[in-house]
Amino acid sequence: MMAKKERKNTTSHMRIYIRLHVQNGQGRFQIYVKNRLSSRRDTKELHIEIGMGSYGPSIEENLIEDAIHSRLEILRNIPYGHKHDAPFFVANMNQIVEQHQRWRNALPNIHPFYAVKCNPDPKLLRLLADMDVNFDCASLAEIEQVLKMGIDPSRVIFANPCKAPSALDMATRRGIRLTTFDNSDELVKIQKISPNLELLLRIYAQDNTATIDLGEKFGAHIEVAPKLLHTARQLGLKVVGVSFHIGSGATDPNAFVTAVQHAKRVFDYGELLGFNMQILDVGGGFEDNHFEKMAYPLREAISREFSKPITLIAEPGRFYASGFYTMVCQVIARRTQGSTENNLPDMLYLNDGVYGCFSARWAEDRVFVPTLIKPRDITMAVPREGMPSRYSIWGPTCDSLDFISKDVVMDQEIMVGDWLRFRDMGAYTTCVASRFNGFSNRYVVIYLGQKSEHAITRKRTSCREAGKQC
Repeated sequence: MMAKKERKNTTSHMRIYIRLHVQNGQGRFQIYVKNRLSSRRDTKELHIEIGMGSYGPSIEENLIEDAIHSRLEILRNIPYGHKHDAPFFVANMNQIVEQHQRWRNALPNIHPFYAVKCNPDPKLLRLLADMDVNFDCASLAEIEQVLKMGIDPSRVIFANPCKAPSALDMATRRGIRLTTFDNSDELVKIQKISPNLELLLRIYAQDNTATIDLGEKFGAHIEVAPKLLHTARQLGLKVVGVSFHIGSGATDPNAFVTAVQHAKRVFDYGELLGFNMQILDVGGGFEDNHFEKMAYPLREAISREFSKPITLIAEPGRFYASGFYTMVCQVIARRTQGSTENNLPDMLYLNDGVYGCFSARWAEDRVFVPTLIKPRDITMAVPREGMPSRYSIWGPTCDSLDFISKDVVMDQEIMVGDWLRFRDMGAYTTCVASRFNGFSNRYVVIYLGQKSEHAITRKRTSCREAGKQC
């Protein structure tokens, strides 16, 4: 749902645009103030929350529920089959289209290169490619998957600063032209194997609020950057820009501001050495919940620091993928604690855990709170306690580290055979699932159809054409 209101002031030549976005019961106002005599657009944002009770479930929520119940109806006919014990996903293709529209509204001149590692679902990649999203690949396998889809190599960045020699050689043979580096040994390797690649110097950037600190592993500190540029010049390599990543789950927009300022210093020094510095890669770290809060300060920082046009790209992953999947798991066992001295919650055991799709529990300290899927046919309802109940939730393996949630409150009793729904399970789930303890890491995915993306499809662009100055 979108409402738009325009007020025109003919004296000051100002126009005010107010947009209201409502998605899954969550509301967000965006207020734009534009001077008719200038191309500059100043944007302020006010966040509001609109409860589900006011609007009820969205059409897409109902479609997801329909898909879940259709799957459960099938499984009821094979109560002891292996498929009955397997979790499954419902993929909402419309969510991807809507997220891309949000990206284009907030960062219209920064071209997204989707981080394939986040979720390499082929249908997701195809939809993104059709909407002119390019691809950030960090391994040869990811490059091969994207190229087999028919994607032109110019739409791929090999965004791994530390590459195996064989991967570097094969990527070059496949036509990849752009990659990153953050150390002198990588430059020597590139000069030996792929001297014609175009290079982005990845600099250190960090948001202390980020859930995953990528700066611990990658990124040259600003003091080291001049030396690396000198080395690249001596080796006859082609540095064309700068990249950074402030960390996954970042929430402090000042981290973007600082990173852009550092990038400008590196740009200036590179140009003094004769490099044609023209690409700025602002990395990833964008989250669904506070995307606009981070995006607008980033735009403003780029506009302040870079006066001449440059190519702007980014590497979003979970911003697109997180809401793509809804996961449905079954309670395969339950252990009631009775009256214990420590008042421990009862224990639920699911058919998936941290060695499957819930690794974010230990990797990101994510808190998972499911909802019970209730039967639509009241005659199929199982008698149970209707009072709120406390549970710890565990995975199926024989490892005591395999817990999903240590203490959650459900609105009623949960029983063996119940199915639980977990939202926002599209990022770093199936792609990191293992076969530990012999459990499967293959999952059924049910895809919901998508709206036409015709309105937001553009001419295909390469890395060179991807973005222009904000």
